[in-house]
Amino acid sequence: MTSHYEEGMGVELGPRVMMVRELEANQDSSLDDESEEDEDDRWRELVRGHDVPSDYWHIQKLIKYMKVGNQTATTVALACLKDQDLNSDINQMAIRDCGGMEVLVNLLEAQELKCKLGTLAVLKVISLNIDCRRAITDLGGVQQLVEILDDPARDLQILAAETIANVCKIRKARKIVRKSGGIPKLVNLLDADPHILDTPRDDMSPEEVELVDVVVAGARALWALSTSQKNKEAMRKTGVVRLLARLLRSGHSDIRVPIMGTVQQCATEANFQLAIQTEGMIPDLVEFLDAENTEIQKHCASAIFKCAEDPVTRDIVRDHGGLEPLVALAKNESHQEDKALIAAVTGAIWKCAISMDNVRRLNALGIIPVVTRLLNDQDKEVVTNVVGALAECCKVASNRAEVRAHNAIKPLVLHLNGTHQPLLRNVARALNECAKDKECMLEIEELDGVRLIWSLLKNDSPDVQAEAAWALCPCIMNATDSGEMVRSFVGGLELIVSLLKSPHTNVLASVCAALARVAMDRENLAVITDHGVVPMLAQLVLTLDAQEKERAKSRRKGQRSRRDPDKYSEKLFSQTHSQYYAEMAQAENELLREHLASAIANCCSWNNNCHQFGALDAVRPLVSYLESNNKAVHRTTSLALHQLSTDPYNCITMHHAGVVSYLLETIGSSDEVLQEASAGCLSNIRKLALSAEKFKYEN
Repeated sequence: MTSHYEEGMGVELGPRVMMVRELEANQDSSLDDESEEDEDDRWRELVRGHDVPSDYWHIQKLIKYMKVGNQTATTVALACLKDQDLNSDINQMAIRDCGGMEVLVNLLEAQELKCKLGTLAVLKVISLNIDCRRAITDLGGVQQLVEILDDPARDLQILAAETIANVCKIRKARKIVRKSGGIPKLVNLLDADPHILDTPRDDMSPEEVELVDVVVAGARALWALSTSQKNKEAMRKTGVVRLLARLLRSGHSDIRVPIMGTVQQCATEANFQLAIQTEGMIPDLVEFLDAENTEIQKHCASAIFKCAEDPVTRDIVRDHGGLEPLVALAKNESHQEDKALIAAVTGAIWKCAISMDNVRRLNALGIIPVVTRLLNDQDKEVVTNVVGALAECCKVASNRAEVRAHNAIKPLVLHLNGTHQPLLRNVARALNECAKDKECMLEIEELDGVRLIWSLLKNDSPDVQAEAAWALCPCIMNATDSGEMVRSFVGGLELIVSLLKSPHTNVLASVCAALARVAMDRENLAVITDHGVVPMLAQLVLTLDAQEKERAKSRRKGQRSRRDPDKYSEKLFSQTHSQYYAEMAQAENELLREHLASAIANCCSWNNNCHQFGALDAVRPLVSYLESNNKAVHRTTSLALHQLSTDPYNCITMHHAGVVSYLLETIGSSDEVLQEASAGCLSNIRKLALSAEKFKYEN
């Protein structure tokens, strides 16, 4: 029988295919003429009306031989298949259409070394295709690949690890590798002889080159796995950080690239950041910023970007000369098209600029012209990082004037019209700093920037809302006619008052700070009073008081459980963690208490607001704010108590709450505002006491 494959498609059979045909003729084939005829008919129907390349049929024929042939025929068919262009979509489709993926995955269990090698060589290439990756995963191929990592044959280890690196671009495969115990096996592949890591490839024996390739393959697989948070933690527990630090100093660039990729992926985790710092990797990251390989530069900058949240890391970067290459990379116009590199570099500059010592060094390097030039970049991530860097640099007063001189205020305001939330958050933060400069504030007003900032209060992101409210504080203080400007925003005061219902502490603190400024204008204070600002502020005081009592109760329970640690070991563990988070929440609440007290102080000057705060039981909890160790909280609380003490009933409540002993301490403070407020509150309480004594004496 002459097949359609041979005559209709005109394919010239290669020597390997001829070998397969000879082997097939000499063995007892399980294919009969009828089944082969049916398959040929099915192929004819498939291509009817379609222009299918001859390679499609060639590959399907090879898969058929692999299905029914003996071990030798299968090995030869795999060799022929490996010679095809497996990167081609049509060839990959040919493998999938005739059940080739099932055959290849099953062949991973074969005992023959050559058969396994041929199968892995094919899977390594086709696993670059997403459909093939899914098929390998669904058919249980990932577990088989993990098992092959234990094989002593290094060429099998290399191919298995490289295939895992490709397959693990999908989430399900990453999870399977972790569940199958693949991460420790891959980490073991990285544990190479230090001598090999420092020897150039040209001076190595073939066996040593193979060992280097094992490390490269293992590193690529871990890089792919490190996109999962659970995998990062599993990798850290295996002690991989020490190996990464050693491999980072390797003389082989093909090792450093995947190692750097893994490091920058894992650097998002706080535990990894500490481990990276402890293993002394930050100086290495700084050193490789000067590398000729732009991919290594990108990964180094990205790792610094993620690790520089820590102040110690920021100092290490500066002390080892890391700011100079970062600024140089940002200045280099030849890198402007590589958006990933520029985003990583500007991100690293942003986080390093959180430290004022770094800002001074960046100023000496001329950072403001560099970042302002990038404000008009089309990449959102680049612009977000650039604006973040500007926000940190503008904490220095001289930089605000330089930002204005480089015409950066207008592009900043224009970015308020966008929708990218991280960018909006950073723009609000940058304008917050710029608005502290009178001339910058004038330009922001002319560009209608305050209205745009106010509109961000409607954003879905609590972080954007908080930054917008913080930005409004200097805008209201430094605007030409802030009272009229605020009233001109239709529905603006109602909107900001409604945010007092937010469940987010950072939003509440920033809104209270903004309301404290709004309330300085009597007309605006009247408007927000009509919108119910007093009961909302009072309710917030009571809520914070209830939370503080709950935390105190938890602390007492923790102390009782420590008396019998054997009996309450599990409770002790959970309570310790609960106490930790409670303390963190309390620290965050300090800022809220400061600005809540300030808002109450400024709202007391309208009508009977002062009396209403007392009627709503907001006075007694305020007295407890004086127990704080934060001097800013003492200051605003004393101001609030001073205003509230103008109402006699509030004075009685304060006295019963023991405010006098606190005020006697704060009156001796070096802060004149705190002194005056404390003295005024004591004076009002004393006047009430004298009036009561006089009334009693007269009657």
